[in-house]
Amino acid sequence: MTAPSTAASRRPGVGRLLVVLLGTLAALTAVGVALLWPSGEAPRTGVVAVDVEYVTGTIVSSTVSRCGGENEDRLPDGSIPDSVPCTLVEAEVPTSAEPTGSVEVWAPSTVHPDDATPGTRVVLARYLETASEPEVWAWQDFERTVPLGALAALYAVVVVAVAGMRGVRALVGLAFAFAVIAVFVLPALLRGEDSVAVGLVGSAAIMFVVLYLAHGFSHRTSTALLGTLAGLGVTAALGVAAATAARLNGISTEETYRLAMLTGQLDGDALRGVFLAGTILAGLGVLNDVTITQASAVWELRAADPDASWRSLFRGGMRIGRDHIASTVYTIAFAYTGAALPVLLLLMVYRLPLVQTLGSGEFAEEIARTAVGSIGLVLAIPLTTLIAALVVTAGPPPARHAVPAGHVHGHSHGHVHGPGPGHAAG
Repeated sequence: MTAPSTAASRRPGVGRLLVVLLGTLAALTAVGVALLWPSGEAPRTGVVAVDVEYVTGTIVSSTVSRCGGENEDRLPDGSIPDSVPCTLVEAEVPTSAEPTGSVEVWAPSTVHPDDATPGTRVVLARYLETASEPEVWAWQDFERTVPLGALAALYAVVVVAVAGMRGVRALVGLAFAFAVIAVFVLPALLRGEDSVAVGLVGSAAIMFVVLYLAHGFSHRTSTALLGTLAGLGVTAALGVAAATAARLNGISTEETYRLAMLTGQLDGDALRGVFLAGTILAGLGVLNDVTITQASAVWELRAADPDASWRSLFRGGMRIGRDHIASTVYTIAFAYTGAALPVLLLLMVYRLPLVQTLGSGEFAEEIARTAVGSIGLVLAIPLTTLIAALVVTAGPPPARHAVPAGHVHGHSHGHVHGPGPGHAAG
């Protein structure tokens, strides 16, 4: 006979409602991608177009000498030294790029001579000859394809070795996510589309594919997806409110100011939108982590106690969720702190008052981004847990694992009856 509490907890309509909600959100996401899809030419910027090629070469030799000091060599007391060490590098380049097969360039003052050793691969900029200017070669950067490629390959190997095919699917999902950002999000932002809409639509498109690809199609995954999308909505709404209240215009660093100048958007509205879109995207990873973990926790609690009510499952899931909240809040805060470490050191050098430091543009953005992302994350945990508890109790209880013969209550001959068609689970 079926336990009354289990029968009463079944709500078949909950599962169908979940499918309808996600189907509607998927359709809205598809419509949003179609409406916001970047088309036509990108807006022209104030950058002067020059004929430049980037050529990979190999250092043959390097010579250290003395050069006149520049503004970038300014000392802590504000003075510019008369001379500073400088490194002249001879690099071998493809013969198609230079008849002689080698060129000489000055390395930046930030490049230590020990780093510019023979055999080091570097990227050089070749400014082509024009009617008024001769051909010029300049140092661009070190060539890092091999070490970074090796590191990425090691990461992929470790993921696949530990997670198996699920790790492979997760890596495919990661590649898809970066493709969405490169093909849709960034071009749409450059073309002046609504930044919050672009961030939400792009993030939703990523989550729909990544979650189902990595975890498969199930009510458990759908529950985590719905919780993730709800958390993204909360993050977007709070981000808009925080940016407006704190008057965050998105122009707080040299990079964002340069972007504003090059795109002709110094009014701050566009850069504020970039800040908001970045806030939404920044929360994707941790938000996805906590929602899938909470959904899995509720399903495991249900498997351990098939007769548990949704209220009992919610309470049990939240006991796990509170521990998760404590750890993930630290994760977000330390991630932003690590990224902003040079700024922290610079502010320590400036010795500004603490209140003024925290209220400065770049610091204010990081505080707002951390707080908004953390609030969205924290609220997504009880919401996901509640949805999971309602969904998992809407269906039939899972079968209990078989118990050893000597431990079966009510049977004396050691025969274990599984929950067949005519038996109640548990």
